Amino acid sequence: MAAVEREDEEESGETSCGRGRRCAQRLLAGGAAPAVTVASPAVTVAALPSFASRRSVKEKARRRLREFDVGDKFSHLPLPKASVLLPLMVRAGRLHLLLTVRAMQLRRSPGQVCFPGGKSEATDKDEIDTALREAQEEVGLQPEKVEVICRLVPGIDKMNHLVTPVVAFIEDTFQPAPNPEEVSDVFVVPLEYFVKPLNYKALPYETSSGYVGWLHCFTYDDQEHKMSYKIWGLTAHFAVFLALVIFGKRPTFEVNYDLDNLISSSENNFMNLYSSLRERKKSNL
Repeated sequence: MAAVEREDEEESGETSCGRGRRCAQRLLAGGAAPAVTVASPAVTVAALPSFASRRSVKEKARRRLREFDVGDKFSHLPLPKASVLLPLMVRAGRLHLLLTVRAMQLRRSPGQVCFPGGKSEATDKDEIDTALREAQEEVGLQPEKVEVICRLVPGIDKMNHLVTPVVAFIEDTFQPAPNPEEVSDVFVVPLEYFVKPLNYKALPYETSSGYVGWLHCFTYDDQEHKMSYKIWGLTAHFAVFLALVIFGKRPTFEVNYDLDNLISSSENNFMNLYSSLRERKKSNL
């Protein structure tokens, strides 16, 4: 109602501020005062961007994410290490996730959608260092412009790397500078799309270790860039889990989690996957 009343006042030129000034002038002059015109912006109060709202969205997400922070709990596992950065931003009051498209000249997974990330290097202190370094190299994201929130339960890629997702906030004003040798495109998707998609299917898969499961596969139509992106595999897995953690609601498709015990369920799923990999390696000795 406040926004409607404000609009009515602005259309008539009679704002509360204007009325207050006229009243004061009448009192001082002891009589009628000339009209005072106060310019008002041609937008409603409801349409103004809300810093408080943006801060609230971020703070709610931070609280949820910190409950799921695994820290270095899985860092000791004897697998080659890699990390990806899951960069969140707030646009129009909604959480969005930044993703990249791998350059076509890359040997591994050319043209596929992924998060900024890559293999650990000797100079990296931990998984967070790896994710930040790779994001800077791939899309020009400066580490000091990143607010790291947590590390989530890792995954294992098809090369048997232990891949740790590092969740962070970045500014919605960030302008990517893609490294053409590694990245051909950068885009954002509303995070809610990963629990309530318009175009989704599940694909059965079996890992080299014999672990059987389902792959999430999303098709996202980016209206801004007039492009359609296929998001699947480990990238989709991390995006779905991130959305489940933050929103805490049941998706419109089946997931392999106990949603009432998401923390323990996700960790158990990962350890089952890791155990199947170890058993396969033992049988090959």
